[in-house]
Amino acid sequence: MNIKKNDKVKILAGKDRGKIGKVLQVMPQEGRISVEGLNLLIKHLRPRREGEKGQRIEFPAFINASNVAVVCAKCGRATRLGFKTMKIEGKKDKKVRVCRKCGEIIE
Repeated sequence: MNIKKNDKVKILAGKDRGKIGKVLQVMPQEGRISVEGLNLLIKHLRPRREGEKGQRIEFPAFINASNVAVVCAKCGRATRLGFKTMKIEGKKDKKVRVCRKCGEIIE
């Protein structure tokens, strides 16, 4: 999976299509991510004690990673990611993510 925690992503499909948010959680085995403030679900909690009120809790649900695209910091567009290997003196080569539209390294 190319998407990491704290990446800025744009939703491509679903009820929040076109909105941009930050990735909170990544589940690479299932191919799902959670985006801050988007794809919100409401959970209703019953009152536990007498006199207490019930609650509605909103939380971001997981969305399929194929329905989001990473937003490049330089060009500001939703893009696919490519990979390059960077030469570092005295160390192993490092594999970095690259914007396919402008070529900028995405960290």
